[in-house]
Amino acid sequence: MVGLGGSVVFYTLFGIATIFKSLPLLFISRIGAGIAGATISTAQAYIADATSLENRAKGMALIGAAFGLGFTFGPLFGFLAVPSGSGDPGPGPGYAAAALSAAALLLAYFKLPESLKPGNRAPARHWLDQTALREALATPSIGILLLAIFVCIFSFANFESTLSLMVSDSRVGYGFNFQKVCLTFAFVGFVLTLVQGGIVRRVSGRIPEGMMAMMGTLVEIVGFLLLARAATHASLALLLLGLAVVVSGFAFITPSLNSLLSRWSDPTKQGGILGIGQSIASLARILGPMAGVPLFENRVLAESWGIKAAQLPLLLAMALMALGLLLVMFAASRGRDYETTAE
Repeated sequence: MVGLGGSVVFYTLFGIATIFKSLPLLFISRIGAGIAGATISTAQAYIADATSLENRAKGMALIGAAFGLGFTFGPLFGFLAVPSGSGDPGPGPGYAAAALSAAALLLAYFKLPESLKPGNRAPARHWLDQTALREALATPSIGILLLAIFVCIFSFANFESTLSLMVSDSRVGYGFNFQKVCLTFAFVGFVLTLVQGGIVRRVSGRIPEGMMAMMGTLVEIVGFLLLARAATHASLALLLLGLAVVVSGFAFITPSLNSLLSRWSDPTKQGGILGIGQSIASLARILGPMAGVPLFENRVLAESWGIKAAQLPLLLAMALMALGLLLVMFAASRGRDYETTAE
């Protein structure tokens, strides 16, 4: 609820920054909203508290499906912000985000029961406490799993950050306007919801999480290959197919790895360890664009390889996901449920 309350404040500030066209205020609002929005690990810990080990992956997939719905309707709201398809969206999106955060805050206050059991309450931690990281890395399999999470998220963020550049760049052949870019991301969110809510939740419990994550990495590699071809042929059908395949693979990876991270952790410490996992994922989302965007603009390197610059981030994503596959295989071969380890 603290995070949701902060989101209300900082998204409102985002709308105000848009009115005054203040870049410093814009950065303050985004940094504040990023800190306030770092509650994914809290949601994951809640799911871990409220589910059995057998249903853990289903619960994590439910979070992913909820995020997919948000990523579907969020871009559609953005679509409505600029009816003409071009121009300044104005402060509306910021105020809409603040209103939605306020609605979520009210739902949490009135409808969400406490999930943390008294016996699982961990000692209080200090800000920037390194103990949680040391505890997470004390189990070798968890350290490898965190590295796998970093590599897989880095791969996807490297691609995700260049997607809008690729589809809006007329040199690639698509030249989408603001509305079409919004619809593209709405399509990504729709596929994520469909796969995590309709497929991943159904097969969870039947297929081990490690196997599901490995399947996801292989599917993503195929998707990146399709998108690399779409970057040279400007085919809308090929673009949508590639996006659907990539997002489907990612839908299998994230809930599976988060479920493993929870299952292998001490229940009294899983909130902190899941928080470390989200910190690792956030770091990957920071570094991914720092790799992808310069590659997208590197015409000299692309010409020396005889390819288009738009393909470079996709080739990097493929290589990283192949590395992620190896790390997931290694981690899955060594990891054990906490209860089994404790016995």
